[in-house]
Amino acid sequence: MNGGPSGFHNAPVTKAFVITSALFTVFFGIQGRSSKLGLSYQDVFEKFRIWKLIMSTFAFSSTPELMFGLYLLYYFRVFERQIGSNKYSVFILFSGTLSLLLEIVLLSLLKDTTANLLTSGPYGLIFASFIPFYLDIPVSTRFRVFGVNFSDKSFIYLAGVQLLLSSWKRSIFPGVCGIIAGSLYRLNILGIRKAKFPEIVASFFSRLSLPSFSSASLPAPSRNIFGTTSPNTVRRVERSQPAPMASSVEPSEEAIATLVSMGFDRNAATQALVHARNDVNAATNILLEAQSH
Repeated sequence: MNGGPSGFHNAPVTKAFVITSALFTVFFGIQGRSSKLGLSYQDVFEKFRIWKLIMSTFAFSSTPELMFGLYLLYYFRVFERQIGSNKYSVFILFSGTLSLLLEIVLLSLLKDTTANLLTSGPYGLIFASFIPFYLDIPVSTRFRVFGVNFSDKSFIYLAGVQLLLSSWKRSIFPGVCGIIAGSLYRLNILGIRKAKFPEIVASFFSRLSLPSFSSASLPAPSRNIFGTTSPNTVRRVERSQPAPMASSVEPSEEAIATLVSMGFDRNAATQALVHARNDVNAATNILLEAQSH
């Protein structure tokens, strides 16, 4: 599935989070402590290990979880491009904090003395992101394999299921807490979807993030305050492409929504799809080419 331009263009917060999660996981893995990062009743209510509460939201407990987790975090950068780094920072804080609070409540109810009852990792953020993924990202391709219907979204769901079941109930509980947190954010509890950090907080991640070598060759979409492509791109698309024939295919709302979710302006996306005869991949190339001039 195409999540927009490769790399971390217009996604500095995601980049900082991915790097932090990977570094913490490797650090504790080298020390042989990654499997001990999971939360238990004793950690929270008897030994008060605050450091464990914090680390459990960043570091994964195993290599497979790290691979699937970072893959999903990388894909979900599309939401930062869609709503902007500032609001996405609020989403990360809200989903991670609320998910952690729900896990603490769960531990208090179960009172299970099993060590590391809940696995570690940013499960709250990852599974909260599946709510907008399910509701807002349209299907652009459908296909059949051995008689079973799939879509381009199926691979993301399969990665999520793999991560959710990676440690059985130890990973299912945090995943469910993340889904609840994402649902509450979607319902705009306490007006959370309108909340924003001071601009200096969000811009901090842009300065903190390391250069992205994999994405240096691709131009970043010019974004206005609403996170969309600059109006100049619309004019560039008009100039760079010949006028469409009268028999051109009318762009579908699904295709337009796919390009808008990548961070492109709706008008520019519509015109590019007209020229590309509703081919999303060709339209994406047209938009990127227009931005490079």
